[in-house]
Amino acid sequence: MKIRERFGQERPLFSFEFFPPKDDRGVDALFDTVANLKALGPAFVSVTYGAGGSTREKTVAITRRIKREAGIEAMAHLTCVGHSRDEIAALLDEYEEAGVENIMALRGDPPRGDTEFVPHPQGFSHANELIAFIRQRKDFCIGGAGYPEVHPEAPSPEEDLGNLKRKIDAGADFVVTQLFFDERDYFDFVSRARSLGIVTPIVPGVMPITNTAQIKRFTQMCGATIPGPLLAKLEAVTGDADAVIEVGIEHATRQCRALLQGGAPGIHFYTLNRSLSTRKILANLQGA
Repeated sequence: MKIRERFGQERPLFSFEFFPPKDDRGVDALFDTVANLKALGPAFVSVTYGAGGSTREKTVAITRRIKREAGIEAMAHLTCVGHSRDEIAALLDEYEEAGVENIMALRGDPPRGDTEFVPHPQGFSHANELIAFIRQRKDFCIGGAGYPEVHPEAPSPEEDLGNLKRKIDAGADFVVTQLFFDERDYFDFVSRARSLGIVTPIVPGVMPITNTAQIKRFTQMCGATIPGPLLAKLEAVTGDADAVIEVGIEHATRQCRALLQGGAPGIHFYTLNRSLSTRKILANLQGA
């Protein structure tokens, strides 16, 4: 089923993001996580795509397996990095043959060791170009990325929002945001998008914090901000791994509750291939 058909229902959509593990042991652990989270009734899950297609085969295989074996609708990520138009066309054929109906179309980050994105000579420079190419060739449901705190490479919030509008105009059916920790950033982002004529669903992306050093690294990479009070709580318990996880669960529960009460169409959880925090957060939300 195409994800776009699931929006507009009374219940909010919950979805989970995974990344392809490096080895078979990691794959087994991932599918243990998938089994744990399946009971929560996700609307869909997504599988990321390494820089330059470094996880191409694993992304295709895991997305197909989740859909066929776990019976969960799955969305595969696809990026512009390192690919020509012909290679992307072949990948779309591969996804179609695997029964995948949903694509998250992204420009992608530079490969490890590179400091800036360099497009393939016969490829695409921006996500909207990739989205337009997919829309012209196949009837996939297409997701695009949004940045409540502005993409780190964008010259201004206005230009960043203009980039989002170009993705929608090119054919994106819905938006999933980058992680953020203050729901006010999301609501401001949605308000500005609506004022620009963007009416597609904008799903907030939430990452439950499980490690202080890790989340500091992630936020530095993507341009997100850890609010001062939250950072103080994390640093106060940094030496206690379980306490850090509990702080993350507490904050994400409050954040998700505020997002849903404010009208968000659902929550997309960046799980880091783990299920404990996400399961506890959803239990907290359902208990309320």
